[in-house]
Amino acid sequence: MRKSILGSIIIITITIIAVAVIAGRSWFLSNNIPKFSSGFVKVVNIALIKPTFTAAAYHKSFYKFYFLYSGLPSHAQKNITSDLNLLSSEVTDRTTGSSSAFSVDFLAEHLKTPKSHISVLTDSDADNVNSLFFVNGTNKYDILILGHQEYVTQQEYDNLKHFVANGGTLVLMDGNVFYAEVKYDRNTHTITLVKGHGWAYNGKSAWKSIRERWENETSQWVGSNFFCLSCNITFANNPFQYKHHEEQYVTNPNDLILLNYHASTSIKQSKTADPVIATYELNYHKGKVIALGIYSDDIIANSKFNKFFDSLVVKYAPKSPTFSIRPIS
Repeated sequence: MRKSILGSIIIITITIIAVAVIAGRSWFLSNNIPKFSSGFVKVVNIALIKPTFTAAAYHKSFYKFYFLYSGLPSHAQKNITSDLNLLSSEVTDRTTGSSSAFSVDFLAEHLKTPKSHISVLTDSDADNVNSLFFVNGTNKYDILILGHQEYVTQQEYDNLKHFVANGGTLVLMDGNVFYAEVKYDRNTHTITLVKGHGWAYNGKSAWKSIRERWENETSQWVGSNFFCLSCNITFANNPFQYKHHEEQYVTNPNDLILLNYHASTSIKQSKTADPVIATYELNYHKGKVIALGIYSDDIIANSKFNKFFDSLVVKYAPKSPTFSIRPIS
């Protein structure tokens, strides 16, 4: 009885501490957001896209299925017909720590200037052609900023690629993007796994499949692919005191490295012994992709990172000779 009571006390205490840490971080971010002022020649239209499909996948759904069936022998993973309800999940506007909640909230305030229009969209919006493009096919925004878009639809993926080809700048804040395909039902506001993250699902059965859904295509226009969550990675060049979480590694020879973190990992643990994990830019048709390469949500409150990110915004926003950055005193 005493052990049971003690166990309950420990669980409650841990829960309280966890809630306090999250609340404290949210309070810190909301009360310590540096701003920048600008003298833009033209209004800059920036949209942040909340990874709501990823949030839905993480919410008591896909990962329960992965946990239940990933440990089975290969012959038992070819035609699974049970627990398929776990491969669908309701989509809301909420995001969590696993889906860039902090970065989206932070940047929505941080990027506000007298001559910038900041919009906050969701994956459901990005899945709709009319949300990103005018009737004549041109881009509605100058810059799109993504967080942890691990799960996207084919339509969203194509829309983002077309946005860049049209001349837009796509900024990827986090690693592990475009890893799995889902389909979105607008009537029921649910997503359902299609392929990726090691599985495929056709609505009747599920089976083991590829890990990264568009690996080759993503390498061609984004310039990198997801590296490894379980690998022991260290960074010799680490100005932001970043700790390994989920990163992209450079897979396109045309990538222009802006900041190399000089990552290293064990040969036995990784698909490549010498991964280049870096912040880089890649030109694609008329536009470009800027990938931070790391999981920026973890260091969004780091002042050095803020300055580095701001320098990227200055570089890739529409040109203005009087653009300046200054924190609020």
